Amino acid sequence: MKIAILDPSLFTGRYDDSLCAALARAGHEVALHGRPMRATDAIAPEGYRYLSSFFPLSERLRGLIGDGAASRAAKAAEYLAAASIGSTAFLREADVLHVQWLPFPPADARLLARLSRGTRRPALVHTVHNASAFHGDSGAQARGYRALLDRFDALIVHGETTRQALLEQGIAAERLHVVPHPPMTLAPAGEEDMAAVPDAARPRLLFFGTIRPYKGFDLLIAACLALWRDGLDFELAVVGKPFMDIASLMERVRTQGFGDRLVTELGFLTEHRLDAHLRKADIIAFPYRDINSSGAFLSALHYGKAMVASRVGMFASLPKDAAMLCPPEDGDALAQALRGLLVDPARRARFGAGAAAMARGIGNWDDAARATLAAYERVRRA
Repeated sequence: MKIAILDPSLFTGRYDDSLCAALARAGHEVALHGRPMRATDAIAPEGYRYLSSFFPLSERLRGLIGDGAASRAAKAAEYLAAASIGSTAFLREADVLHVQWLPFPPADARLLARLSRGTRRPALVHTVHNASAFHGDSGAQARGYRALLDRFDALIVHGETTRQALLEQGIAAERLHVVPHPPMTLAPAGEEDMAAVPDAARPRLLFFGTIRPYKGFDLLIAACLALWRDGLDFELAVVGKPFMDIASLMERVRTQGFGDRLVTELGFLTEHRLDAHLRKADIIAFPYRDINSSGAFLSALHYGKAMVASRVGMFASLPKDAAMLCPPEDGDALAQALRGLLVDPARRARFGAGAAAMARGIGNWDDAARATLAAYERVRRA
């Protein structure tokens, strides 16, 4: 079977790489289509092809003008032009076209409409990583997303939470296929990355990944300030690219006299550097307001660290000892959950062991590939 995987902006490179390699191991011809790779990407294709099919011009421009509004506008314009009048021959050759992310619905709608025409077209499949596109906080990137779902022959979801949400949105049950999301393994840190991340001087709490409103970073800062004022001795590592203004939150920490408790590395990190941060953390926080499935959580799981998460989406159904859960949007409950882990090393060890046990028990990428291929076959027969 010829399979084309699309992630134009390469939003989830580690997921894409893992799935493509597993599909290739199963004996299929697989190509992953994304943007030109950056220094922070760690994709190393095994058995499949990686093709820089999107954003060749705006990626070069990004190197000159950075990631600001002008760069985003250039990307939107280039993608809209490619979706409207660019060649689709390289996609029509596939038996299955599996879209991981739809980065810009106005352009995505045009591309899908063109691919749906004619007698020879690929089966169209889309993975709905979260039922609310970009968690509703990305403006034009989220508007129009729901209408795009009706253009696909099948939708893949990672669990019952997302499946139920899509059923409530009017998606027919027979179009939904559940493929659990396996844990992800980051590229390992070398000596240079390990040396670049300072060792913890006290228990270290880690918040990592892109920083967006739905992730509850403001709740975490408020909880940490309350605990520091109460005399708890710990440090907070903030690692990742902000997509919201966090300057005032960080300034609150400094003006209240706790700036020495911060460890920060803001921006897109390599997987090697992120691996170093995860290794050196004691507790990992996911105080999200909204989530269906979390790649960040599944990347952290096998490190065997104690974790705190909001009781939303996939977190609500975690095994008892995989993470300490608290209600979403409840800063006091978050602070209490963190307190329990910060003051009790034995509790941290117990929850860390629970996370590692969950990682061992929820399947692997070959399992995910088999379930994905079964969905493809059902679509092609239909």
